[in-house]
Amino acid sequence: MEVTAEGVAVPLEMSPVPEEDGLNSDGDYESLPAHVSVVNHMTAGAVAGILEHTVMYPVDSVKTRMQSLQPDPNAQYRGVYQALKKMVQTEGVFRPLRGLNITMIGAGPAHALYFACYERVKRSLSDVIQSGGNSHLANGVAGSVATVLHDAVMNPAEVIKQRMQMYNSPYRGLWDCVQTITRAEGVGAFYRSYSTQLTMNIPFQAVHFITYELMQEQLNPHRHYHPGSHIVSGAAAGAVSAAITTPLDVCKTLLNTQENVALSSMNISGHLTGMANAFRTVYRLGGLAGFFKGIQARVIYQMPSTAIAC
Repeated sequence: MEVTAEGVAVPLEMSPVPEEDGLNSDGDYESLPAHVSVVNHMTAGAVAGILEHTVMYPVDSVKTRMQSLQPDPNAQYRGVYQALKKMVQTEGVFRPLRGLNITMIGAGPAHALYFACYERVKRSLSDVIQSGGNSHLANGVAGSVATVLHDAVMNPAEVIKQRMQMYNSPYRGLWDCVQTITRAEGVGAFYRSYSTQLTMNIPFQAVHFITYELMQEQLNPHRHYHPGSHIVSGAAAGAVSAAITTPLDVCKTLLNTQENVALSSMNISGHLTGMANAFRTVYRLGGLAGFFKGIQARVIYQMPSTAIAC
């Protein structure tokens, strides 16, 4: 089991490997041994989470900017490559990495808790439901509980990260961003998009599983160990699920950034709260097309992590 950049569990579908190859023929080759400690699960999760969030981070910065509903004329981009090139040329070579520090700080503990919670809940429920066997119900419940915990830890980091990624971000650094948001908007500002994030994970995970299984049926019907088919299936699943859930991601970005120009043009005083208000605001400012801002960057960002995770 692996976790994508969205914080959702992804199945590692591999056929059992014969015992003479040094692995247990009764279990899947990708599964960690039953005696592995919670600390090991947490360490593996932390490392995986940090890598997933950092490898494609510049593309994530582009995605955040391209999802702006009323961007500055100097921050309007035709594509991902052109955006990265313009950011480096006009704002400095390290600008696409701004906010990476808080992402690494949040991703480590968030993914560590995800893995630890998932394994503990899965085993506990499996013992009750199926006497220690593999229960799909237990897996689903464990993944849901772990996702709630993961997003609770990661959501504040997402708010800080996206505000620092925006064009002309007024914050001098990480700590200045935290202090300014807390003073001006209160601690609740770090969780305005929490319900949207959780809601986004449900269809993302469902579409991912369906697409992955359909691809595997075509490319690897006998489910043998074949890395190429897993990578292609995982990338396709990530691309489709990322594209379909982009409207929710656009709403999440608006709730996180509280885009001043856009909200002022709508005569919205104070701060935007709630997923329903975010949906209405996106539609009024951008129409249906507004819900798919940054879709190219989002798909490019998701594909590598889901390809590797599967």
